[in-house]
Amino acid sequence: MSFEKEVIDRVAAISQDEAFNSIGHAFMRASIMPKYSYNFSWMGRPIIQYPQDMVAMQEIIWEVKPDLIIETGIAHGGSLIMNASLLAMLDYCEAIKTGELINPNNPKRRVLGIDIDIREHNLKAIEEHPMSNRIDMIQGSSIAEDVVAKVRKYAGDYKRILVSLDSNHTHEHVIAELEAYAPLTTKGSYCVVFDTLIEDMSEDAYPDRPWTKGNNPKTAVWEYLKSHPEFEINKEIHQKLMITVASDGYLKRIS
Repeated sequence: MSFEKEVIDRVAAISQDEAFNSIGHAFMRASIMPKYSYNFSWMGRPIIQYPQDMVAMQEIIWEVKPDLIIETGIAHGGSLIMNASLLAMLDYCEAIKTGELINPNNPKRRVLGIDIDIREHNLKAIEEHPMSNRIDMIQGSSIAEDVVAKVRKYAGDYKRILVSLDSNHTHEHVIAELEAYAPLTTKGSYCVVFDTLIEDMSEDAYPDRPWTKGNNPKTAVWEYLKSHPEFEINKEIHQKLMITVASDGYLKRIS
């Protein structure tokens, strides 16, 4: 039996293990208040993600081999840096395979980040990072018509696009982001919607935020998928991770 088949079988068994799943859910609930996800960085920049989801993104990027990653939500820029570095590794691996010389000043794979408020100190740190030559940024609301138009124009020159949505987590905002950016996802690639875990938390888990149970990215995903059969949830990913903020959020474009 191949290792890949063993993984599939193990993940299927884990998904049916109620005790194991209960432990995973308990950890997620317990990790919110102490801000567990704020403790990690990628190449020196805070990323505000769970390590398990960082690994999942690496696996997806290796599988899809995108030439463009579109991200909403920048914060400290850790996710931009991580994705840019993974794209750099793709270029490096392809160069070894083909013998093509890498031009570090003109990388063919890029990351585009959108945020309504790119703080000056974060912008400076991102621009000074060695991965910055792969990163472009747009400041503005990710659902504003002019911003959406800029992103769509930018994406026009790329063949394999991966989308990551991680900004305002209200149902209304995420639905608007899905309508705007999910169609840019190319067949076989993913639109990843983060912080769907809000639906699985208690109603008082985010007292200082406008999102809560019943009003969050997961409810937006469920609504979006009702009229968009070109996407399906890859449940194997969150079942494998167990610890993830994106249960039901790894959307694969199948047509």
